[in-house]
Order: sequence, then C-alpha cells, then structure tokens
Amino acid sequence: MIRHIVSLSLLALASGVLPANASPDAAGIYAKNCAECHAKTRLGGTGPALIPQTLRRMRGPNLEAVISTGRAATQMPGYAAKLSAEEITALASYINTPLAEAPKWDATDIEATRALRTDYIPANAPVFSGDPMNITLVVETGDHHISVLDGDSFAVLDRFATPFAVHGGPKFSPDGRYVFVMSRDGWVQKYDIWSLHEVGRVRAGLNSRNIAMSSDGKWLAVSNYLPMSLTILSTADLSVANIREVRGFDGTPSRVSAVYQAPQRNSFVLALKDTPEVWEITTDPNGGPFHDGFVHSYEAGMNEALVAEEGLFARRRIPVKEPLDDFFFTPDYRNLIGTNRTGDKGVVVNLDVGRVIAEFPLPGMPHLGSGITWQSQGRRVMATPHLKEAALSVIDIDTWKVIKTIKTDGPGFFLRSHENTPYVWADVFFGPHKDEIHIIDKQTLEIVKTLNPAPGKTVAHTEFTRDGKYALVSIWENDGAVIVYDTKTLREVRRLPMNKPSGKYNVWNKITFSDGTSH
Repeated sequence: MIRHIVSLSLLALASGVLPANASPDAAGIYAKNCAECHAKTRLGGTGPALIPQTLRRMRGPNLEAVISTGRAATQMPGYAAKLSAEEITALASYINTPLAEAPKWDATDIEATRALRTDYIPANAPVFSGDPMNITLVVETGDHHISVLDGDSFAVLDRFATPFAVHGGPKFSPDGRYVFVMSRDGWVQKYDIWSLHEVGRVRAGLNSRNIAMSSDGKWLAVSNYLPMSLTILSTADLSVANIREVRGFDGTPSRVSAVYQAPQRNSFVLALKDTPEVWEITTDPNGGPFHDGFVHSYEAGMNEALVAEEGLFARRRIPVKEPLDDFFFTPDYRNLIGTNRTGDKGVVVNLDVGRVIAEFPLPGMPHLGSGITWQSQGRRVMATPHLKEAALSVIDIDTWKVIKTIKTDGPGFFLRSHENTPYVWADVFFGPHKDEIHIIDKQTLEIVKTLNPAPGKTVAHTEFTRDGKYALVSIWENDGAVIVYDTKTLREVRRLPMNKPSGKYNVWNKITFSDGTSH
C-alpha cells in the first residue's frame, strides 16, 4: 500500500501535477528559470539583482505581473505559459524574501566584475561640432538608456544603454569629458562624452544609493545599502581605491543613505541611515579639512567629534541626535541641512566646528536633496519641496528661519533654477495635479504661472541649457518627451520624444555648481 502511494506521488511529480496540499518549490523554480540571468545568489548577472532592497523602489507593475508577462523594453520574457499561477505567486514571494545571510562584496568581488571596453579609443577632440560644455544627458528609465543632447540644436548625438535602473544622478569629471552612471544594484558605468563611447563598468556594491565625484576628479565614491559600506573607485580605470565598512560609535552597522562632494573642502560627506552620525572623508592626501583647527576628540556626551585619522580618505565623525537623511548644502559647503526620520524638522550641521548649530520646524517630509539657493531681495535663501505636503518652504540661510511657505497644487519632488532666469521651476509630482509645473518669481516668492504641458501625465524635473536660455522638462511616461521651453517667454519651443525621461543633467551647470542646481 505504501509503495503504491509513493508510486502515485512520483507519477504526479513527473507529470507536473502536484498533490493538492503541496506547495510549489520556489527555490527550484528560481534555479531552473531565473538563475542564468539573475545568478544563483539572486544578486544579479546579466539581469538585475532580485532581492527586496533592489526591487522595493523600482515601481511599475508588481512582481507577479512581470513574471507572467515579462517587462517591456527589456530581455525579461513572460512565464505565464510555462508556470502555473501558484508557481508564479510562490516565485514572487521567494524573490521578495530577504537573503538568509548578508552577502560579502569585497575588493576581490568588485575587481572580478570590472570590464573595460576593448573597442574604446579615446578621441583627441569631441567627435561632434557642438559645445561639449552644453551637452545635456537625459536618463530614459523606460528602457534603460541615456540620450546625449546637443544643448544648442537639441539633436540626439548618441543614445547608449545603461545598467538596469539608473539611480542617483550621473556625475561628470571636472573637465566635463567623462560621465559616471550608477544603477540600483551597484553597477558603475564610465562614458566618454567626447568620443560618444562607453569606457567600461564595474559593480561597486550590491544595492547602492548614489555616487559622488571628488573635486580633483580622481575618485568616485559609491554609497551602499548592501553591503553597508562606502566604495571609492579610481576614475581612471574603475579599480578599487578604498572600501570603508560603516559602523557607528557603538559598533552598529549602518547603510549609507547618500554620499556628496564638498568641493571647497576636498571631501566626501556621508549621510548614514542607521546611526546618528555624519561622516566626512577627505580626498586630500595632506588631510584636507582635517587640520588642527577642526580636530575634536570624542568623549561620551560631547556634541562635537572627530576620530582623528591621517592622509587620503581619512575619516571625520560628527555625532548628531538622530540619523539624518537627504542633505542640502549651503554654497560654501560649510553647513549641511538634513532632515530627521519623521521628516518634520531641518537640522543644520556646521562642518567647520563639527556640530549641530540650529534646528527649525520643517513639516511635510522636506526633499532637501532637491533644495536650491538663490538671491532674493538682497539675501541668500534656500527652498525645498515637501513630499507629503502641498507646499514649498523658503528659508533664510543666515538666520535659519522659514520666511515663506508657498502653497502649491500638490506635493512636489524637484526644484530647479538658473542664475540667468528670474524664475524657479517647481513640479507638482504627486496627486491629481501631477501634470503641472509652477513658475515662481525669485524676488516676490509668488507663483506667476502654472504650466500644464501634458494633461493627465506626470510632468517633472527641469534642467537648463548652459546659458539658461532654455528649460528642459520631462513628461515622465513611457511614451513621454522632453519639452523645451523659452525661459523668458515661458513658451514651448519643441518636444523630443523619449522613453520615460526622468533626470536631465547639463555638463556646465553640474561641474560649475550653477546657482539653482541641486548638488
């Protein structure tokens, strides 16, 4: 009798029909159908990493739908004809399950992924006739490409494939020749704008947040959630220069929320997710900002600190009351403004003295990473949109007082301006008015016009040409476009069809830290 039952079970398995009470073998399904592209470890191969940290912010259709029907404009096929509904559900749940152990990703692992293009030949001069400093890159997230736009003619000079799910904004070398792009699952790509050709790529982390370029152009820092580290690459050949494991004063491991360049200080500044500290890493072999006037010893209860280190990549640690996120910097990079986890206040940290110098109410989850500054009525102000509030806050950065709250038609995501325009451009990214862009007078701090270029579609993120004569705005849809506006008349000049264009980045504005550009 037992032998008969076993035989029936084996027959059912062989025929692909599971007993009524059996659960699909999700790990086995993954190994058979997914591992070839996404790796046995789920950490990614030719396809992206399939772990919760990478998938959480990808947006778009849910996992079961992607597994069933595939993903447009990618090599991901649909499995509805091959897997049952129960198997697809089990596979989606398996992919969404955290890894049993945090994987290591050290210098050896990184080096094994480094690949420089053998067909790349650097040009002696730009291979195009336009101004290389007026190039604008458009990140098209719909099919994971970047378009290279001539900022004068708006011709597309090149369109190159990027790693999957680019995030954090490309970073240019100080001479504007090279650009570095990072993906959610840690791939860093180097591209030569003069030659219109990829140079190479390397995987610097497993789940990464953003990148920052050193002021001398020699080093590229990569902030990582997984592993909890900062990776510093040589920009020359993408080799590993330094890896720093991130732990708090009490030994608590921490994800790195973001890394920023502080150009006047020759340093990187780190926002840490899980420990109440701000880190500064010098890129000056002589110590950079860590000279005697800035050195503070750490003792329990002190509100300013530096763990003294020497030489290139020395670390400075500044304790704060609670973890701070999403930094904004004053133009001189002496002060950073972060927000707390609950998103209801701004915290000002002076990097010279190494401590908090001010706090002020800032409700509605400010998006400080999109904050910008300008001169308004003889004083320097900064403004930030709010992710959970239909308002912009305008702050006097000398007194750290909110001088005006500008009511908008919905929560926004990006603010942009330019030194040669009298206006600030603010999108309404969330809610029923997501198709609007507010135009705000820098002096009166009043909305003077609201543009609605694509009714019903998400309109977001403004970038300017080098001279500020034109503004480029995205229709953030798969069948989207980049809209070119005259910044004086506020009239549309032309539309460039694009596949879900998100960020746009002008070489000159970024390398010169143009007034009105987030950094």
